[in-house]
Amino acid sequence: MRQESSIYVAGHNGLVGSAITRKLREKGYHNLILPSREKLNLLDQASVNSFFEKEKPQYVFLAAAKVGGIMANNRYRAQFIYENLQIQNNIINSSWKHNVEKLLFLGSSCIYPRDASQPMKEEYLLNSPLEYTNEPYAIAKIAGIKMCESYNLQYNTNFISVMPTNLYGENDNYDLNNSHVLPALIRKMHLGKLLKLKKFDKVREDLKRRPFDGLHYSMSDSDIIESVKEFGIFCDGTLSEIQLWGTGEPRREFLYSDDLADALYFVMQNIDFEDIVKSRDDDQIRNTHLNIGCGEDLSIYELALLIKKVVGYDGAIKWDSSKPDGTYRKLMDVSRLNSLGWKASTSLEEGVRRVYNSYIAFKNI
Repeated sequence: MRQESSIYVAGHNGLVGSAITRKLREKGYHNLILPSREKLNLLDQASVNSFFEKEKPQYVFLAAAKVGGIMANNRYRAQFIYENLQIQNNIINSSWKHNVEKLLFLGSSCIYPRDASQPMKEEYLLNSPLEYTNEPYAIAKIAGIKMCESYNLQYNTNFISVMPTNLYGENDNYDLNNSHVLPALIRKMHLGKLLKLKKFDKVREDLKRRPFDGLHYSMSDSDIIESVKEFGIFCDGTLSEIQLWGTGEPRREFLYSDDLADALYFVMQNIDFEDIVKSRDDDQIRNTHLNIGCGEDLSIYELALLIKKVVGYDGAIKWDSSKPDGTYRKLMDVSRLNSLGWKASTSLEEGVRRVYNSYIAFKNI
């Protein structure tokens, strides 16, 4: 990429897309194409094709996706597979039709089999069954990998697929109906802390700033206390308890979104399809995606204790083992990307502190 290059960041308002946009601006790129959802419906093939025909982006970061935690993935299975397939198909195909120089497609670590050996290498893809709760989303992302591979082989494009581990960072989704585990833990413990201290004005500020179905800032104190129970937050006088799904035993790896943006910038600048496959003439070419992670994991129990410490929540934590744990472990093997020259640099505690400071920056607690 050159600083005058036209660059389209699909999903620029999300966790990943906003981190990519910050990185590009930091590096001096000024010709960024950032249409809003109102101006461009990524589910509409004709609209996407017209957009590419008009804007003619040279580089594309495909970070747009329908995402959510284990509950959302399991509840909205049809939406997760349909919307993700539709977005990918429209953007990847239009990138080929309109001669995009290079595209980065972002997937997810959930593409790997439920019982894959740890850490998960790129070649483990499609070796055995997927985790059921997020199977529709995973299949959509696998289709995106195969689409990029296939277009590269048939049309000589330069479309790279990258598979980040679990992500967190500024501009995350804190809706307790569908957020991922780390932001959900931050918000639950933040609200639990405020309710224990009877700071209902601060609770209402939080709900007004980040509204979601099931709670509203106009509710009475007693209605708030009753309503948060649905989300596993219990407060009785000065006693507070956060109830969390599962046993806390599954292990997860987490990557700070700004580290991911740095990795994506590195890949876009330095790695082409030929650097991964070596030769397009091989009889069978597959698993050409790149894992992106920090190479370390911890249990959800350990994560909860870390967030409890950072947030300053001093109530109890209770685990509901009747709820699903999901895949037991998802640690990425990042040796391929490390060997190409990139490694993560932000520790989990440092990243969580940055995120929580950003979360509360709008108010004085």
